[in-house]
Amino acid sequence: MDLVLLRAAAVLYLVATVVALSAITSRRALPERLLRWVLAVAATLHVASLVYRSSVAGYLAVANFGETLSCLALVLVLAFLLALRRAPILALAAVVVPLAFGLTLAATALKGGVQPLPPMLHSMWLPVHVGLALLGDALFALACSASVLYLVQDRRLKSHRARPEPRLPSLETLDRLSHRSVIWGVVVLTLAILTGIVWAHEAWGGPSTNPWLLDPKLLFTVGAWAFYVVLLQGRTAAGWRGRFAAQLTIAGFAVIAISLVGVNVLGLGRHGGLF
Repeated sequence: MDLVLLRAAAVLYLVATVVALSAITSRRALPERLLRWVLAVAATLHVASLVYRSSVAGYLAVANFGETLSCLALVLVLAFLLALRRAPILALAAVVVPLAFGLTLAATALKGGVQPLPPMLHSMWLPVHVGLALLGDALFALACSASVLYLVQDRRLKSHRARPEPRLPSLETLDRLSHRSVIWGVVVLTLAILTGIVWAHEAWGGPSTNPWLLDPKLLFTVGAWAFYVVLLQGRTAAGWRGRFAAQLTIAGFAVIAISLVGVNVLGLGRHGGLF
């Protein structure tokens, strides 16, 4: 049943993707009411899928790679809908929704049936640590999406067009959204790293007896965290803005994507095949 709901959500994400991209590429006005309605229904079905699977499993369904991708897509869509209430950024759906669709489609192929929770994941830290990690990743994905659209809008302005594209958010709006998303992403990712360290210490003891500090996922995550901290410092101290900041934001999310996919696909470390 949860897969049926998830596939229905994926179909609606695909519909929203087609609507948003066709409107942007054809330079037509975005059908705002239709797009908002489709995304709201898709997110509702996605939540229902997560709730149903978690109730059947007896734990928050984030214990394998497919479940992780599904939850990441859901959190990304919810974060976008929340940001949409605060700023006129509906055109950003042309970047966010295809990403959510791709994650959801991959999740439908990878989730499989409900499996017993591995013994090492029987902990109150599972929903806390994984929830924070997914929220952090979703915020960085939102920042990356805003940066991609920033580069598109900036290129349009520099290609001998005197006026900005009216259907796209302004450069200032996109830069501000990207910056705020990175700030909150760093805060949430810091909490995710700290809770992960506490959980690892409880489960496996100190790093001297069990070298979990060398886990590839942790190393990638700390590297991405440091990268974004440098970006924030550069924006504050050196005035990094515009294209350069957007490019760095995209590069930072590329590190997170490589970590998420590479570690799980190759089965590296303790996070391999999980989250």
